[in-house]
Amino acid sequence: MRVGLVSPYSFDVPGGVQSHVRDLAVELIRLGHDVSVLAPADDDDALPPYVVPAGRAVPVPYNGSVARLSFGLLSASRVRRWIREGEFDVLHVHEPASPSLGLLACWAAIGPIVATFHASLEKSRAITAAYAILQTALEKVSARIAVSEQARETLVEHLGGDAVVIPNGVSVRAFRGGPTLPGWPGIGGALGFLGRIDEPRKGLPVLLEALPAIVARHPGARLLVAGPGDVGEVRASLPASIRDRVQLLGLVSEADKAAMLRSVDVYVAPNTGGESFGIILVEAMAAGTPVLASDIEAFRLVLEDGKVGELFSVDSSSDLAVHADLLLSDRGRRQDLAAAASTAVAQYDWEQVARRVLAVYETVTWSGLKVREDSRLQALGRFTRLKDED
Repeated sequence: MRVGLVSPYSFDVPGGVQSHVRDLAVELIRLGHDVSVLAPADDDDALPPYVVPAGRAVPVPYNGSVARLSFGLLSASRVRRWIREGEFDVLHVHEPASPSLGLLACWAAIGPIVATFHASLEKSRAITAAYAILQTALEKVSARIAVSEQARETLVEHLGGDAVVIPNGVSVRAFRGGPTLPGWPGIGGALGFLGRIDEPRKGLPVLLEALPAIVARHPGARLLVAGPGDVGEVRASLPASIRDRVQLLGLVSEADKAAMLRSVDVYVAPNTGGESFGIILVEAMAAGTPVLASDIEAFRLVLEDGKVGELFSVDSSSDLAVHADLLLSDRGRRQDLAAAASTAVAQYDWEQVARRVLAVYETVTWSGLKVREDSRLQALGRFTRLKDED
């Protein structure tokens, strides 16, 4: 099958949607499909061979973050050319409601379209204001996927219609087993955080505020931090009492991310909101690392209400410190959580998730329609024969 994937966000900047598109493309290619990805990109040389750059992206504030989008006449022209030359059996656009390539691709496409919705929003004046324009594109979508129940609810509330829920995927084999970072986790207890360090909703300030209380209970405890942002600014803001307990790695590769997650005793996700899923939780679970996460709805669902990970009160550094202390003090509890998570994470493996996505493709492509029509004719033939025999 020839599949065209469209990423709305710049492919040379880390992000959950970009990772989803990249990993889905890799898995579909592994399964023998012909895949091309269209995405905004500033650095063409850093792109994988299956990615076609659609030009530079523009930073736009969105959902408590900054999204790098591509829109305009030049982008529209590149989208049309990519679709025309690709001759795709199915076009799979991500976040088609954002003012970027996915929306342009819906307008330009003439064949089957599958759309995946990632965002979780309580209210969006921008989407409400642009509803009429968005509908001209979304009415061409043949099938809809949401990565979580929160993303599905956002779709239903803001745009109408419904979607099948297929979660984000993780390459479990890439995280399970392998080396740790030199010197980690050590014997004093190690916590980990991964995310954009200068984005408040990712919650690093909540974790740093809790750290002195954790260190008071565990004098040898350390914190390993990875993710894009101004490392120097964060380091300068640390109190002298905990500065030597925090190691800031900055932006890391996928291989180093996996090693980082295996290098800590507890992974902490102190996010304060705006999350529709929680892919980093699943990655930590795949790495065999117990998870301590804020009790936002998306995280609670991934951690099965605390069965496969600990939850603490949102935006509460004191509650975070209490739960971190309990986990660092109880190796048996950590082992139990890691074992439960190892079983739960199987449903998120890309081998499973990609096949579910392919099943959606089959419902909208001409090959899928032909299979269903053949099945209908066969059933009709059997019914006719039975009727004649009567």
